Amino acid sequence: MKLRLRVFGFVTVLFMAPAFGAEPLLMPGKKTLYQRVLTRPGARIVLNPGKTEGKPAAALSRYYVYERETLDGREWLQVGGDSRGRIDGWLDAAQSVPWNQQLTLAFTNPANRSRALLFEKKEGVLEVLKSADPGAMAASILKTVESGKPDPRLISVEPQEYVDPAKKFYLLPILQAEELTSPRNVRVLEVASVTAKRGESSPAETRREVPDAPSVLRNFSAAVVFVIDSTISMGPYIDRTREAVRRVYTRIEKAGLADQVRFGLVAFRSSTQAVPGLEYVSKVYADPSEVKTGKDFLAKVASLSPAKVSSSTFDEDSYAGIMTALQKIKWSGFGGRYVVLITDAGAIDGNDPLSQTKLGADQVRIEAEQLGVALFGLHLKTPAGKADHAKATAQYKVLTQNQVAGRPLYYDVESGDVGRFGKIVDSLADTMAKLVEGASQGRMVAGSVRTAAGAKPKDESERITSDALLLGHAMQLAYLGREKGTQAPDLFQAWLCDRDYAHPELAATEVRVLLTKNELSNLSQTVKLILDQGEKSQETTGTAAFFDLLRSSAAHLVRDPAKLADPKARKLAELGLLGEYLEGLPYKSAVMNLTSDQWEQWSQRQQEDFLDGLRRKLRHYQIYHDDADRWVMLDGSNDPSEAVYPVPIGALP
Repeated sequence: MKLRLRVFGFVTVLFMAPAFGAEPLLMPGKKTLYQRVLTRPGARIVLNPGKTEGKPAAALSRYYVYERETLDGREWLQVGGDSRGRIDGWLDAAQSVPWNQQLTLAFTNPANRSRALLFEKKEGVLEVLKSADPGAMAASILKTVESGKPDPRLISVEPQEYVDPAKKFYLLPILQAEELTSPRNVRVLEVASVTAKRGESSPAETRREVPDAPSVLRNFSAAVVFVIDSTISMGPYIDRTREAVRRVYTRIEKAGLADQVRFGLVAFRSSTQAVPGLEYVSKVYADPSEVKTGKDFLAKVASLSPAKVSSSTFDEDSYAGIMTALQKIKWSGFGGRYVVLITDAGAIDGNDPLSQTKLGADQVRIEAEQLGVALFGLHLKTPAGKADHAKATAQYKVLTQNQVAGRPLYYDVESGDVGRFGKIVDSLADTMAKLVEGASQGRMVAGSVRTAAGAKPKDESERITSDALLLGHAMQLAYLGREKGTQAPDLFQAWLCDRDYAHPELAATEVRVLLTKNELSNLSQTVKLILDQGEKSQETTGTAAFFDLLRSSAAHLVRDPAKLADPKARKLAELGLLGEYLEGLPYKSAVMNLTSDQWEQWSQRQQEDFLDGLRRKLRHYQIYHDDADRWVMLDGSNDPSEAVYPVPIGALP
């Protein structure tokens, strides 16, 4: 298909002039970027500076700043909900935090790294980073604080348990950022901690009684769902998976733990439109929340057998199987959440007409991360699929890349050896049993594999055991955070490093963009219009203009998404203002990191692949929009227009 690149005049992504005369204040040194703030819990909008009576503002409401005034040593902000000149009133500046970009941070699960240290000054972070051994120095500071002795350099420490923003919503807006390349490639960030509700405080400051970890852990449960290829070649592996589950159920039932570890199974094939005889694309055979015993599980999966006809291609719809497991299984009742993909074929990608989901590996992985599900991939490298091995390996390594482990949870079985496969599945099932056995006695599983004694795993069965224990530790931290009501540190400004001091390949924070439904809709429409340019135009010129449109769209998204929908706007690139939108951003999406030279040097096929990626993201935005359970109501109201979605930066264009 020829790439089409004409840019129609009505597709514009630009800044917007106020409609009623008044204009928000510009950020210092900028020509187009307006000052904006987020309200803290308890903020009020008053008629005049210095007044105390006024209208409560929902926590984390976003306002444009029109004027600044100091009264009796206190700064006040004249604010409005948009940039068109509509003024809402005055806000005490102390009840707000700057919102210069739409990017925000959340702590990653600390299972495989040290807890983040929050310093009062940037120099505190730099002192650690520039020391002879940053990991050792950070560990010493943390040990001192955990012993009850204060460190004057610190404001706070990341909670010991993982705080899931979907359950206990908080923001870490980025106020300033500095990227360092020496002695290691990290970012030093100033952030403000803001929670959705007033009065929520740091775990170190709370006085309320909370249950101790051992008593909470005794109720920890885990679910393992096998997502298994059920095409013609998979018969021996289906039987061996059933046998592994039968064995472990016998063990846990003898220990009286059948209620605390459950197994499920989803089978997948390929397009039934292409080959109706395949019967289904994906199918839930056993939901772990509905399985009571090993006998019950085996009865539910007894009818599973390999397909009687071949698929139209060697690749199967693995992503459809995983998405069925993510969307159809009732995960909320389990602390440990595992999906194990078992296949001898590559995945049908989202741009293939046979794809049911229209998603790629990146989008499926993000969906699993949002649900707290760990994805494991068991790839059977049978001789019949030799030509497919390299492509499938690349797909499944992207799919199973794990933030906690810092690597893919991908395990290949050379020659598709059934014995080796069985050993790996047995190891995983046994590890789940050990996990809940320890939890039933109030014990956490072993922590980071990076600090564990002993040699590295000698084979795939040992590696999946260590990985499962590591992820089990992470999920227990998340479970304790939910059950104990652990809060993120509240109401401060501090400096931190976005990577682990000892292992900088591990992220301490993840980047998200907070979007309302209107903003998500604007983003979807913009991406759709961009795609229309490539699909409808027959010209091979205009590449630079098309590229500028891509970059303008992405830049607006992280600076001020409302401007995506401005019907009167002109392209930023024509005004020479695109640089303002990109300057000072500590994190950039794939489009913003792409240069014009790179785009020009790409082959037609590479450009088409890029557009295919945008199509997959467009489908992902629809999933976000339709999933009511994962939208966050900031002020506790039931007004859908107030809901926001923390979109991972990896999901952006």
